[in-house]
Order: sequence, then structure tokens, then C-alpha cells
Amino acid sequence: MSKAYGFIEISGVVAAIDALDIMCKAAEVSLATWERKLGGRLVTLVVEGEVSAVKAAVEAAKNDTTIKKPVASGVLAAPHEEIQNIVAISASRFKGKGEETSDSKMLGQDPPDFNIKEQMNSK
Repeated sequence: MSKAYGFIEISGVVAAIDALDIMCKAAEVSLATWERKLGGRLVTLVVEGEVSAVKAAVEAAKNDTTIKKPVASGVLAAPHEEIQNIVAISASRFKGKGEETSDSKMLGQDPPDFNIKEQMNSK
């Protein structure tokens, strides 16, 4: 089996649930993780499965959502190990396991040693 990730970004949690339901019914995919940004106004769903199933699921969500249309979408066939690590970190928070290590970075957050002022001054 060739692993793939499908990404849908959509406005609102209810619309995201609608899109996820459509994707899971359209093809043999499962929810890998999800991220809420801006207080849930933007939701990114990540599904996983075989490449053909993920492509079909993302297309179904783009075409068949009833509440809102996705604002962005994409499919990564055979994702790089770093992408798999990012999804695993997100999934560990999604599933209530917390961060894997103290050095782990959460999606949407700067690493602990990142200082924007230092970065701006060094340029």
C-alpha cells in the first residue's frame, strides 16, 4: 500500500465535519488529524489512505460539500518523512497524548528557541 495524505482546509468546524463525512463515505480513507486555527474559523483536515482513495476523497469533498466549499486542498502521495512527523505530532495532540518530546514543535507554533526580534535584527 502506498500511503498518501489528503488535506482540506475549510471555514468552520461544522463544515469540516460535513467534508470529513463526505471524504470517508467516498473512499477508504481515515482521519489522520485535524487542526483548528483562528478559533475554529479555519479547519484543516488530514486524511490518509492509498493514493487513489485519497485523491477520490479530496475530489469528493471539493465537489460535494453541502455547507461550504473548501478554501484549499491538496494530496501528497508518498509524503516525505518530515511531513509524516508533522502529522504524527498533530495526531498525538488530537488523540490526547500530548507532545512526544519537549523538543517537539506543534503546528502553528514557533520553536521554543525562535525569537522574532533576533531574526529581524540579523537581516
